[in-house]
Amino acid sequence: MRVLVTGGAGYIGAHTSRLLEARGDYVLVVDDLVTGSRDRIPGIPVVEGNLANGSALQLETLMHEHRIDAVIHFAGQKQVAESVVNPAWYYEQNVGSVAQVLLAMERAGVTKLVFSSSAAVYGDASGAISEAAQTSPINPYGATKLVGEQLITACAAAWPLRAASLRYFNVGGAGTPELGDTQALNLIPICFEQIAAGLAPIVFGDDYDTSDGTCVRDYVHVSDVADAHLAMLDALPEQPGNTVLNIGTGIGTTVRTMVEAILAVSGSDLAVEVAGRRIGDPAAVVGVVDGIQDLTGWRARYSVSDIVESAWRSRQYFDGLSVN
Repeated sequence: MRVLVTGGAGYIGAHTSRLLEARGDYVLVVDDLVTGSRDRIPGIPVVEGNLANGSALQLETLMHEHRIDAVIHFAGQKQVAESVVNPAWYYEQNVGSVAQVLLAMERAGVTKLVFSSSAAVYGDASGAISEAAQTSPINPYGATKLVGEQLITACAAAWPLRAASLRYFNVGGAGTPELGDTQALNLIPICFEQIAAGLAPIVFGDDYDTSDGTCVRDYVHVSDVADAHLAMLDALPEQPGNTVLNIGTGIGTTVRTMVEAILAVSGSDLAVEVAGRRIGDPAAVVGVVDGIQDLTGWRARYSVSDIVESAWRSRQYFDGLSVN
């Protein structure tokens, strides 16, 4: 298969691009390289560019020139707080890029798409969350992901588009050290930053109705997430449509358990600091992942320990580069 991967030099994108190449697929990456890096995907051709800036014609040309069969679309912005401050820009970037990809695909006759969505579309829903749960985003980031899904669904009704939208839960870890998450936006890298600064990692709230009073979340290894994209690409239904699926483990882990594992793997003697609850934090959020398991046979293989240990190896790798 010949696959165009947008955002394919980023964190999840690079893992997926490498997996595609390893199994013998032809891979072309389009990435603005703001947070992505060519070093993550050596040997894979990269076209630099921002997809939101009226690039459908360029994308169409690339699809023709490289005889593209399918697209995996990762490119976009993903900082929740930033989306609250700059909502119009987030819509321009995230929804605009989806629109440009779809325009190019329709013109080039490419009918297979896997879209990087997010469990943020569920908003402050709690408990075991299936794809049938109400979608009610509570920030512009989540809203742009939901609009992207809706746009894909509309296109699948208008022309023979076979698509899947994958709603990730909490992604972490690294397949290899050089592919780790270098942005301190999620729990694990945030904790590493705190520890490196000699500051205690903070847990927000310890009075929830959970096993240790802290929030429960579904943490999934980035390599499992990348595997899910390939599994879904191979299993897209024959009929046009947008298949929406959760990507997670289906297993909940408390935030305190996760932070203590991070402290242990880093060898830190710091203690967890507890702060007050954050507004809008549900007690427990765990993905129901039967859908993709039934459709493709995919299931998460890696544990929370695997996630934390691989993230730490990656942290050490990048710290070594900065020292050298």
